[in-house]
Amino acid sequence: MHTVLIVDDEPNYQIVLSELLREEGYEIFTAGNGEEALKTVAETDLDLIITDMRMPGLDGLGLLKAVKTSNPDLPVIMVTAFGEVEKAVAAMKAGAYNYLTKPFNNDELVLNARKAIEHYSVLRENSRLREEMRHRASFANMVGRSKKMQSIYNLIEKVSPTSTSVLITGESGTGKELVARAIHFNSPREKAPFISINCAGLPENLLESELFGHEKGAFTGAIALRKGRFELADTGSIFLDEVAEMAMPLQAKLLRVLQERSFERVGGNQTLHVDVRIIAATNKDIREEVDRGNFREDLYYRLNVLHIHLPPLRERADDIPMLAAHFVGKFSRELNKPKLEIAPETVRFLTTLPWEGNIRELENTIERAAILCSGNLILPEDVQPDRVSDKDGMQWLDGFDVEQAIPANTPLPDVLDGIEKKMVLTALERADNVQTKAAEALGITKSLLQYKMKKHGLFKR
Repeated sequence: MHTVLIVDDEPNYQIVLSELLREEGYEIFTAGNGEEALKTVAETDLDLIITDMRMPGLDGLGLLKAVKTSNPDLPVIMVTAFGEVEKAVAAMKAGAYNYLTKPFNNDELVLNARKAIEHYSVLRENSRLREEMRHRASFANMVGRSKKMQSIYNLIEKVSPTSTSVLITGESGTGKELVARAIHFNSPREKAPFISINCAGLPENLLESELFGHEKGAFTGAIALRKGRFELADTGSIFLDEVAEMAMPLQAKLLRVLQERSFERVGGNQTLHVDVRIIAATNKDIREEVDRGNFREDLYYRLNVLHIHLPPLRERADDIPMLAAHFVGKFSRELNKPKLEIAPETVRFLTTLPWEGNIRELENTIERAAILCSGNLILPEDVQPDRVSDKDGMQWLDGFDVEQAIPANTPLPDVLDGIEKKMVLTALERADNVQTKAAEALGITKSLLQYKMKKHGLFKR
């Protein structure tokens, strides 16, 4: 329950405001002057202060300044008499959330109180998340408190002190390199190099040279000896991202490094010995790649001593508010927008999206919104305007009788799931089970359609 302190030297005003706000579900505290109010502030976790400007002793402006010294974020709404414009301006400059002029409309007071409390809730949540993320600093800025992420943190803590090879799987954008870095920087190798390479980003001959180095004259363009990533990572860790894209000949050479801790540079005959921990990652089903003959089974078992699977963001929606706050803080600093915030309704909207690009897509979305938003508050229309419903396209709802179509007391999640399943089934039937056509008809991607088919058990066996 949110708590509100009402400060006024007139008992009648205290009573009226108290009853009004109690009806809104707030817990009310009262004080007859500024000094009494400060005692309550020190003893109570408040969400809002509503104070009269004119009071004997410590007046409203003095109270405001004292409160802002101890808690700059706590919102204070000032109540002024008609004609006290200069005092109201002074209060706003001193940090008041807003001011109301007597006599004021009750609805206006309730609305201001609700907005002030929501604003403070966002500030406090952001502060709490920043503190929690600082405690997780050793996990390389990994963010999340869901059960799935807690399980991953536990795995990282257990495997980090060892030199065991780790295989990290998960969709693109789920943070596989963050996990790899967390393992390295929580290990005895933390002061040694952490070297990362994307195996899908280079053709086979260049990837071999990048990994193992080359001798001068080994091939056209090899004008000097070059050390490879394994040499550079000696005594540290090497992260092989998208390892399933590696060609078979390179897989054999990698297997030797895992078995013997030795290799030769391209064009060389000197055997080099290294002490490197290998952390690999892929967004493919690597066991399936083994079955298809695209990946060596012996290498798979060597890499997969310990397996960490990162769930897609849609399966850990509980972490979206924390991730959003993290990225708002990041871009607030990078864009020099110290007052940047995200509205609660925006966070709620973010949790409803499928996030096919996972955390990377969410980060890009917050960055774009931070740049484009008007002022310092990120609203739902700022985060992904193309995904916000067009009211003009929803006119068919005007004639829709909810009570007639949906049985009374049916839980909203059941209704939404039922409608979604029916629409997916209908689209598939009309498209003769051609998923690309069905996805197009539904206005979603094929991967999202497949996710919904799996969710509703619609894959044919």
